[in-house]
Parts: sequence; C-alpha cells; structure tokens
Amino acid sequence: MPGVLDRAVGAVLGSAVGDALGAPFEFGPEGAFSARFPRPGHGGEMCGGGGWEPGEATDDTQMAVLTAESLLDHGGLDLPDVFRRFQRWATADPKDIGLQTEAVLTSGAPWDTAAARHFRVSRRAAGNGALMRAAPSAVRFARCGREPTMEAARRLSALTHGDAAAWEGTAALHELIRVALTGEDPLTAVPATLSALDPAHRPRYEVVLSPGWHPDRATEFNGAVWPCLGSAVWALRATGSYEEAVRAAIDLGGDTDTVAAVTGALAGAVYGVGSIPARWTERLHVPLPGFDGRVLRARDLTELAGRLVVPARRPSGRP
Repeated sequence: MPGVLDRAVGAVLGSAVGDALGAPFEFGPEGAFSARFPRPGHGGEMCGGGGWEPGEATDDTQMAVLTAESLLDHGGLDLPDVFRRFQRWATADPKDIGLQTEAVLTSGAPWDTAAARHFRVSRRAAGNGALMRAAPSAVRFARCGREPTMEAARRLSALTHGDAAAWEGTAALHELIRVALTGEDPLTAVPATLSALDPAHRPRYEVVLSPGWHPDRATEFNGAVWPCLGSAVWALRATGSYEEAVRAAIDLGGDTDTVAAVTGALAGAVYGVGSIPARWTERLHVPLPGFDGRVLRARDLTELAGRLVVPARRPSGRP
C-alpha cells in the first residue's frame, strides 16, 4: 500500500497530469477522449491541442504551484502573499485564466476585499477556480486534522471567490484528500465531510456527492463548483484505478481540464504516485507566466509535494 508521501505526491502530480490531459478536450463533447484513444495504456494521450502543447498544464496547475510555493516560503498560510503571487501571474498574460479570477485579481482592490467586492456586484462566484488549485494546500494542512484543513481551504478560496459555495466545495475536497492520505477510503468519509460543511450550502453537496448521483443529472455546467466536485467523486467511485478515473472525468466533456485535475488529485491520493502512468508524466510541464520564464517538470512537482508533507501551522487570517 502507498505511504503518505507516495499519496501526497500522487495528489499533487495526479492533479497536474489530469489538467494537462484534459486541456485539449475542454468544452468538447462527451466521450471525445475515449473516441480518440479507445485503448487504455496504448499511449499518445498527452496529445496537446486547443492552444496547448502536449503535456502543458493550464492555469489550474499554475495557480496550485503558486499556492504551494507561498506555503513553503512562509511556513504556513500567508494570504496576502498568495494573492500577490496570483496577481503577478494574472498580469503576465497567461494562456488561460477564469473570467471570475481575472476580474478579482486585476481589480486593484486589496487582497481581503477584492473577491467580496466582485461578488457583491456580479452575484456570480461559484465557479471551480478555487477547487482546481487545491491539491497542494490539502496536502500541506492534512496533518492538522479536519477542521484546520477545511478552514485553510475556505480562506484560500475566498481570495478569488466571494461566494461561500466555492469555499465549501474546496473545503470538502481538502477533507477527502486528507482522508485519502491516511490510507482510508475517502468515499466512506463523504457523510462526515458533508456534516462539516456550512448548513446553508450542504444540500447542494449532499445531492452531487450521493452514491446514486451521475454527472448526467447535473443541473449546471461542470464549471460550477458543486457539479465539478460531484463529477470527480463520481469518477473515483465508478472506476478502479487512477488512469480509469481520469479517463472517465475527461469523457464527461465540458470543463475537462479542471474536472480531470480535481479527479486526478483525489485518485492520486487514493492510489499513490506509482499509479500515474509514466507516459503521462514524461511530457508534463508547468509554465509559470510572470515568474522569470520558469517551467516545472514532473520531478519538480514531486519535490514540491515532498516538501509539503510536514506538520503545518494552523492557518491565520480571515476570508
């Protein structure tokens, strides 16, 4: 059985691999991945397309890396620093950035009010843009227990998303990854995780995380936080390996890079880094716009994840 380190690397690297695999199929139809690659294990899946090079990770992983490096540089959660890193990245013309995230990061408002101000005007901030970048912070705070790791998730989400629905979904993902890192089945932890969510937002998540739910039943596009998380949990529940789970996630269509990134984080934490096909990690690379032309490879993400697996301080600051 994989140990904590293997699972932690699996979560971080698995999320990045899912992101890069799913990116060329974003906004495409259901089943497009399997239609092109019908034979699992055959190879060639890191195909690129849609403006992405083969193996190139998107904003999902780029923001995850920035979060991870802030956590490591400051020994814990420094929300103003995370926000500054996000701003630097957002103003460097990344290939992709969510409209909601871009509006907040380029508004000129302070770190602790920018997302809330945007939400007061737009009333739309329940996208999956905080969920997609959660793997490193979930790993970093896992040893602190359920409450601290879920609270860290909420505070990080609130930097860019003013709708508490996004906070609660990201908190739920943090908790499921935390459980997986212990070697337990995160699917059995769903009821307890739901009980720890804000009651005002719990009903939506009870629906999409229930064993009988299927993504075909989603009432919103999977770019929203609750169907995105629900789709990732469904993919984990419906399959038996990392590769199968990520394939199932991409085949759902829609916001394929993010659904696969979230699925990859969960499946990587469950099955460990050894479950991620080497043919997928070999071409993986993560450009960091605004950060001196840096490009991270799989070995860099492996090292980053290893450094995150240390006791973390209780997060400070406020949403």
